[in-house]
Amino acid sequence: MASSKIVVDSVHGDIQPSFLEWDIIDTATFQRLRKLKQLQMAYLVYPNATHTRFAHSLGVLNIMKRIIGKVKESIPNVVDQEDLQLAALMHDIGHYPYSHLLEGIDDVILTEEHIGGGAKSAIGSFQRYPNHEEVGKSIITSQPDIQKILGKDRAERIANLFSGEEVTEPELSKLIHSSLDMDRLDYLIRDSQATGVPYGMVDINYLLNHIQRGEGGAVGISYKALSAAEHLLIARSFLFRVVCQHKTIFAFEETARQLLRRLRDRAQNGGKGHGIPVDGAAILDLVKTTGLNKFADSFLDEIFTSAAEDDDLIINLLANCIISRKPPKLLWEQKLFVKRTDPKTEGSLFKERCKNQLQVVADKLGFDVRQFLICDLKAIGFEKRGPVMSKDEALKTLASGEIDEMIRVFKDKNAKEPADIVTIPHSILHQIGGHEFRTYRLYFVPSDNDESMVSKIQNEINFVGA
Repeated sequence: MASSKIVVDSVHGDIQPSFLEWDIIDTATFQRLRKLKQLQMAYLVYPNATHTRFAHSLGVLNIMKRIIGKVKESIPNVVDQEDLQLAALMHDIGHYPYSHLLEGIDDVILTEEHIGGGAKSAIGSFQRYPNHEEVGKSIITSQPDIQKILGKDRAERIANLFSGEEVTEPELSKLIHSSLDMDRLDYLIRDSQATGVPYGMVDINYLLNHIQRGEGGAVGISYKALSAAEHLLIARSFLFRVVCQHKTIFAFEETARQLLRRLRDRAQNGGKGHGIPVDGAAILDLVKTTGLNKFADSFLDEIFTSAAEDDDLIINLLANCIISRKPPKLLWEQKLFVKRTDPKTEGSLFKERCKNQLQVVADKLGFDVRQFLICDLKAIGFEKRGPVMSKDEALKTLASGEIDEMIRVFKDKNAKEPADIVTIPHSILHQIGGHEFRTYRLYFVPSDNDESMVSKIQNEINFVGA
């Protein structure tokens, strides 16, 4: 049941949560999302990109309400529509400070590990940092203010919906995590508005008005909205390239990742971590307590500020780079648009060149090799599987479950079930769906004394494709 209170949103206009949804929104646990920036460190380049996970979560709730309005007649009685809406509202409740910066710390490869030939294995019995869905599940099943409203069983059920675990209706759960999910439909427009970059301005109303459900339960879009779906996927790709992988934004975020990984490792060895959680168990312990309210962007800001006074040269340098907004210098970059199945020959060659040359250059010019940042950026594609791949080939190359993340379209007005968009011959995704953008970069973090070092380094390195 809707309430009389509304939220005026810059993306969706009026949003009207129900009384129960307002109860969740008003909890301290949910209000924490006001203190988490949606776009991590993009505000250091795009000044207005300070929008939060809070506003985004309200937008996702609104989209879920609209989708349910389109397919509610085919939702089984065993599925609580309000549970779907609550899962949409709380899908990001487990995000870390600055979203993904801290979450992926265990997968960060330090410069010296790149050069030395491999990442360091985990220390002793320390646990990996959990993903934000797992953190979110821990939060809503343990925080008293959420438990008081939902109860234990319902909180568990909702957590399973946004994490995709043990759900009675997996097709509806995919609305939260798939190519045509509410998360992307909201953040593409919201991020585009905040940054002033137009690539994410997708036709959300047309897409939502053409959602339908097949006889077998699969959710897709009408054949009439094929062009809007193509635009969605292409817009997402370009927004990622222009914003998420912007050379300066990415430089700051990689600096932060390198810093946090070094501090976490030192804390695990008994050294000073400046307040960073020692491992995943410490994260889960933290979010179950009142300490959750402080687990926001300011949590990392305080770590950065404290680390800027550290005695270790590299930790000090990385932290000061962030708090002084002095971005690392881009020394070299290579961009490619290739088939997803093509071997990453260029990436292997880049890493080999780094391994063979960077220590030599650092020794010759008299600086610490750890001032280099070696970056193999995440590939940006359009869909998880290209049209030239068979289902068996796709299953060999993709992680379990990724096949179901593709956007699906009803091929014509007589289609009973939607098909993967890449299989539709007259779709542009049929041609480019199996391709991806790959980017490799080398940065240098200068100290106050080596600002002039950049040109000297560029004269020394010899990278193919420079």
